[in-house]
Amino acid sequence: MSRWPGWVYADGEEPDYRFSLANERTLLAWLRTALALLAAGVAVDTIDLSMAAAAQTALAAGLVVLALLCAGASWWRWARAERAIRRREPLPAAGLGLVLAVGVVLAGALVLVVVLAGAGGTA
Repeated sequence: MSRWPGWVYADGEEPDYRFSLANERTLLAWLRTALALLAAGVAVDTIDLSMAAAAQTALAAGLVVLALLCAGASWWRWARAERAIRRREPLPAAGLGLVLAVGVVLAGALVLVVVLAGAGGTA
């Protein structure tokens, strides 16, 4: 029986299924994060946030780009971890968390600046 992707399953031995299922749950958690980022990007593009149109579009596009990166990188991380599990090697380092954290902090900071600027203008 051949499974895809071949480079993941080509060598090593079948691990305890609990490890593979845990790896899959992690993939699904990252995909849920990507879906949430995508939904946030659509919401930011749709809802009037009383901010400059260019800033709102940039924020929406940034969230969608983060969603795409998260979805793609999560699959890559799953495949590398699954291969390492099969080979009984140390799990690969995950740099995706830092990229997402920085992106979400920047998006949050931009929204906070807009909210504070709006609150200062109406007082």
